Amino acid sequence: MRTLLKNTEVRVSIIVSAVISLAATAGALIWRPYFGLFTFIVCAVLTSAHMSGTYRRYKRIAKLAGEIDTMLHGSANMSPDLYAEGELAILASEIYKLTVKLREQQQRLLSDKRFLADSIADISHQIRTPLTSINLIVSFLSAAELSDERRAELTRELVVLMKRIDWLINALLKMSRLDAGTIIFRKDRISMEDLLEKASEPLIIPVELRGLSLKKEASGGFEGDIPWTCEALGNILKNCMEHTPRGGTLSISARENALYSEIVIEDNGTGIDPEDLPHIFERFYRGKKPNPEGIGIGLALSRMIIAAQGGVIKAENKLTGGTMFTIRFYKGIV
Repeated sequence: MRTLLKNTEVRVSIIVSAVISLAATAGALIWRPYFGLFTFIVCAVLTSAHMSGTYRRYKRIAKLAGEIDTMLHGSANMSPDLYAEGELAILASEIYKLTVKLREQQQRLLSDKRFLADSIADISHQIRTPLTSINLIVSFLSAAELSDERRAELTRELVVLMKRIDWLINALLKMSRLDAGTIIFRKDRISMEDLLEKASEPLIIPVELRGLSLKKEASGGFEGDIPWTCEALGNILKNCMEHTPRGGTLSISARENALYSEIVIEDNGTGIDPEDLPHIFERFYRGKKPNPEGIGIGLALSRMIIAAQGGVIKAENKLTGGTMFTIRFYKGIV
């Protein structure tokens, strides 16, 4: 009660009630003495009831404050009072929901912080490897007795490493933009045949140099961001190409129906280890038998681009050997 009396609002309420009660009692005494006694008793009862209700209300507020403090420090147990009726119960329920959301946001921020730290460590590792090779090549190139043939060979290796770093940095920048949600995907209409042609065009020469054949079959159309979709399809094709031995075949088939646009990319290569299948779309994941040319972010970038456009992607091993990637872009209106 002493704590309650320290509250300014409560003291003002008591004073106002006392003044009104005394004024009413005095007026009633002047009119009739016994009516003044009755007025005093009524005012005393009403004031006591008001004080009792105020005390219970402030006690519930103090309990609510204690529960909020407990929730903020690790516990999130819901009080039975949140199911009661009344304005205070509604306020308690809303505060509880706000507290839970703040805790969830805090957990997400901590998770993002850990993910950022892990990503920076992975990025530094991925960049450090080619940089180390570049430093070695530069030191070899500075040797005076180096033959022209060896110098040309080292120069070609240096160019390859520089392109690898450039691709890595660009891919990481694209992934960061996708994570931040700063990319606005367009909705352009294109035939499936033209889409597959644009997506596979950068890989025509590498496919020929590896002695592979590329087959394409398309029908229908596609609606979405064409450059970003070509980027996703190109990364998947590149992954299939790197895991297909000389003389193998890459095939792309695409079709459209009333529900979705589907693109299937297949190879007859070595396939994916069953233990690696659930993780191949994770960043920097390279599997048990990593490709020396791979970095581990191409498929992750493709999945992010496809998902950002409302699509889904699935990877599986074929019974006849090789890998099959199935991509579906579902239509918003059927």
